[in-house]
Amino acid sequence: MESASRFESALGAAQGDAEAALKSASGVTRELRKARTAAVSGQVRELRRALSAASELAEGLSAAVQDARASFDLDENAYLGSGDYAKELLAMAADCGLAMFEEDDRLLCYPSIVRIVPGDSVIEIDRRRERRLRPSVLIGLLSAAQQRPPRFRAEQFLESLANGYALVVAREAKKSDAVVRLVDIWSVLTLLPGQGKEYTRPEFARDLYLLDQSGVRRSKEGRALRWHASSGTRTAGVLTTVARTGQQQRYWGVSFAAQTPR
Repeated sequence: MESASRFESALGAAQGDAEAALKSASGVTRELRKARTAAVSGQVRELRRALSAASELAEGLSAAVQDARASFDLDENAYLGSGDYAKELLAMAADCGLAMFEEDDRLLCYPSIVRIVPGDSVIEIDRRRERRLRPSVLIGLLSAAQQRPPRFRAEQFLESLANGYALVVAREAKKSDAVVRLVDIWSVLTLLPGQGKEYTRPEFARDLYLLDQSGVRRSKEGRALRWHASSGTRTAGVLTTVARTGQQQRYWGVSFAAQTPR
């Protein structure tokens, strides 16, 4: 079994063994129905023959079930926790032409953010738990998510961004339209204990991209958002996400300029 598709292969083999057991089970069911019919009408010879056949097939069914149980010997918790599962997802996504890459402890696949939770044998897609772990199934779910418009309120997010920006400007005694690093704004937005886990940097970066794509640029107070990259894309504090096109998108800083009087 190739390590690159170990989980997919193990599940495929288990599926095949289960299908073989189902065929045996259908044979047992068929013979038992014949036995019931024979008993109803009193056809004793047919009854004995059907029961004998059912008994033999039941032995085969038991063996098939045991084989299916023994064949799936993969420790899913260990596999998910080792990093191999993430590598398998990344490899399958690449084979399917689906852009996905790893950032911190997340897998980014526009517009979804995937987190693997080994201890519970689940993954989270945008914080929603998913127990269907077969890689090919997950790739299908992520591909389908790309076809739907993202649920994102650009105006509401822009206001949060503007408020966080104002707090950083005040805290650091900067000019009212100074360039502020986005990671500093994220730190302000997640000041409360545990908020950094509730709203992670990858999620913040994804939302920045969605805001960027929305075209919304002006806050309720009339301050205009401006994006700044400069040399920041080569230094600390860069936030990375995946664009709709599959390319990595990087964000570093922003400023909010007051509306110029006409």
